[in-house]
Amino acid sequence: MHSVIQAGDTIADIMQRAPVAQLEARILIGHVTQLSRVQLITHSERQLNLAEAQQLSRLFEQRLAGEPIAYLIGEREFYGLSFDVTPAVLIPRPDTELLVELALQYLPPQGRVLDMGTGSGAIAIAIAHTRSDASVIALDVSEQALVIAQGNAKKNNAQVNFLRSDWFSALENQHFDLIVSNPPYIVAGDTHLSEGDLRFEPVDALTDHANGLSALQIISQGATSYLKPDGWLLMEHGYDQAAAVRQLLSENRFEEVQSWRDLAGIERVSGGKKSRP
Repeated sequence: MHSVIQAGDTIADIMQRAPVAQLEARILIGHVTQLSRVQLITHSERQLNLAEAQQLSRLFEQRLAGEPIAYLIGEREFYGLSFDVTPAVLIPRPDTELLVELALQYLPPQGRVLDMGTGSGAIAIAIAHTRSDASVIALDVSEQALVIAQGNAKKNNAQVNFLRSDWFSALENQHFDLIVSNPPYIVAGDTHLSEGDLRFEPVDALTDHANGLSALQIISQGATSYLKPDGWLLMEHGYDQAAAVRQLLSENRFEEVQSWRDLAGIERVSGGKKSRP
């Protein structure tokens, strides 16, 4: 592998011989050379220096070993914004944009919203960036995640208050118009955890180390104490968990319980409205 990329190789040469998919090669070459997608085309005869060649060779090797592109370049786009990511946080995914869209739909003017298990801050920051009138609080149990999320809020000029909390434990007597969460929901032992990008992502953010429903259950049970009357709870979940999550919501006396489908037609988010006393 080390001999594939050498000092003096042009961008055009490397694109032809790249050992990874063309799109991935373009992203990695752009990262190393700091050239835009258009510049990679217009400067295709530009030669790499020794440091760039060595860095690119190393990135190609890491990608061939399965490391996610987002971790290799340190960022990922989500809801039209750029987020810094490291292996301390999940990589934001397009599926989760549905949760943001629903949050924006159900959040009243000057509303208060809580994002539980914020990770990179993607959901909270996307909401705050779009709705500057909203008051957004985001919590996570991981100090590392909160540092990254705070940096992302600053990067995207979004006002979010971050709080270290194990679910509701640090909230005290606060009430919200909307609670959103993309909690760990993969069942312990699921084969997906040892495949693809998931192998490199923080396992505690992916699985509850149980039946996949325990975090969803904790949030469903606790949310009514922190929601205003008619406030909504919206949760992302696994492709086959919608019925179980609707059941959890109904058991905790939520009204208008329903699920929404993502672009692939999969029931991806379920939620309900807090019943009035």
